[in-house]
Amino acid sequence: MRPLDWAYPTRPVRREVLSAHPDVASDRPPVLFVPGYGHGAWAFAEHWLEHAAGRGYPAYAMSLRGHGQSGHAPRTTLRAYAHDVAQVAAALPRQAVLVGHGVGGLAVARALTRYPARAAVLAAPVLRGWASLGAALLNHPAGTLPAIFGGRLRLRRRQLFGRDLDQGRARDYAAKMRGRAPLVQWQLLAHRAPARPAGAPPVLVIGSPDDRIVPRGALVKVARAYGGEPLLFPGMGHDLMLDARWSEPLDAILDWLDKLGAF
Repeated sequence: MRPLDWAYPTRPVRREVLSAHPDVASDRPPVLFVPGYGHGAWAFAEHWLEHAAGRGYPAYAMSLRGHGQSGHAPRTTLRAYAHDVAQVAAALPRQAVLVGHGVGGLAVARALTRYPARAAVLAAPVLRGWASLGAALLNHPAGTLPAIFGGRLRLRRRQLFGRDLDQGRARDYAAKMRGRAPLVQWQLLAHRAPARPAGAPPVLVIGSPDDRIVPRGALVKVARAYGGEPLLFPGMGHDLMLDARWSEPLDAILDWLDKLGAF
């Protein structure tokens, strides 16, 4: 029973979902990519959707409410994000693999408590809010402090991308990042750890030791909470799916899914 869902149902919104499909019929499960705070489905459509489809996986990317082309709902909460993920996943033709990035990783972790995913990947997940706040304050205090008081969170390009990404492209990506949910910003500092996933799916945690938003120690703690160790990609920034070496983490994810088998 979920008394909050019954007493205070999540307000429905229009949800943006982009997709790419293999050229031939595939028996592999669909993969649903969930972007983080300030990002939309476009962040995965840039590279990962088509690449995953080329590897035989039906690929989908959604925008959380208030991001991309999804509708906005006042007083958006983490519960609403998890609701959006579970609803989109449930509408896919087969049991899906969920891949969440940043705050999208937290949304996926919470959605896993109600949606029995085939497997899940948490990419640079923001599950330990104080750790990420400390890293953000250290690297860009002027852009982080307003967010603590409900203002807009502003991140520098060097917090999001590694040095190898072309600066013009990094600037264009950063300019596309929009979205603001004051309640979510506060909840990130006070939320409880997500409950155990329904159905005990395998969970992979990936990230970069050079991430200036999610420290390596936070990645290790999250991975161990799911019974493993993080898979790390040195030299990359927080936005693994947009950085210069974007194919490396995605191929690692897809290789891991291939090895799980039984698809």
